[in-house]
Amino acid sequence: MIEAGIIGGTGYTGLELIRLLVRHPQVNISVVTSRRYKGKKVSDVNPHLFPFVELDYEDVDTKEIADRSDIVFVAVPHGSAMEYVPALRERGARVIDLSADYRLKRADYERVYKREHKDKEERDTVYGLTELHPEVADATLVANPGCYPTGAILAVAPLVKGGMVKQVVFDSKSGISGAGAEPSETSHFPNLAENIIPYQVTAHRHVAEMRRELLVNVSFTPHVIPTIRGILTTAHVFFKNENMSKTHEEIEAIYTQFYAGKRFIRLRKGLPSLGAVRGTNFCDIGFEIEEESNRIVVISTIDNLVKGGSGQAIQNMNVMFGLNERDGLWFPGLVP
Repeated sequence: MIEAGIIGGTGYTGLELIRLLVRHPQVNISVVTSRRYKGKKVSDVNPHLFPFVELDYEDVDTKEIADRSDIVFVAVPHGSAMEYVPALRERGARVIDLSADYRLKRADYERVYKREHKDKEERDTVYGLTELHPEVADATLVANPGCYPTGAILAVAPLVKGGMVKQVVFDSKSGISGAGAEPSETSHFPNLAENIIPYQVTAHRHVAEMRRELLVNVSFTPHVIPTIRGILTTAHVFFKNENMSKTHEEIEAIYTQFYAGKRFIRLRKGLPSLGAVRGTNFCDIGFEIEEESNRIVVISTIDNLVKGGSGQAIQNMNVMFGLNERDGLWFPGLVP
């Protein structure tokens, strides 16, 4: 059995890690941390986990967590993971960081996030999108991608990697759980209900991940919508050649070949919906070709807490330990 530690077990990603890992056939959760709830039963604080989790929340030294764990999931706010990762790696633990702290090079992180990166070592980190980075298998430190970049990058990677794309404009709609468990003015029910809220319209930090992975001209605007889970991304893809003409069958063949064997990518005959991926680790993709134009519109949907967060982290863990990539993640969506 793989012993898995979770640093930060009270936020949405930490709780989703627990919910998924208790069903994993090859994993035992060794420790879950919380300073606020130290000594309290996890299932008392979170009744939806009763009676599946018998652990108490702990507040223990980082090195002890490493010693008790084969893999450590760091599910803490941005800017905090860098306080744990050096000690974990010094102790030899393999680490999956669900924050943004190790997704970019240190200089890029400080430029984008406008804060000092406290880990002064430029660590050998793998970007944890297994569909594009099989080197996750040999990684000791994986940076779990952001939720928006996951849906966006997967939507257009086959076209970009084929060298056809000049520019992509991403428009994403996210459920409010993407804002985290702490309430805010945006997440306050009267402000969000029957509303759509655009934010960081031209300068969202996740665009740095998209540009680094895709290496084309990328623009991105996010919105929050009055739903709990899910991200629907509309990608306006403009080809380099304005006279390029591709049939639906040709584009479908490009996607089918690129994602062959990638079990969590589902190509849809029509356009995907949020309801079909809710609670799952799937990324659904569909597209339409604009006639007499160099534009294709690609739609992707993911559950931001699963494929966009904790499920993807477990998928990375499975690859790192040579397990079946589907272990603990192979189940259908929640409908309705």
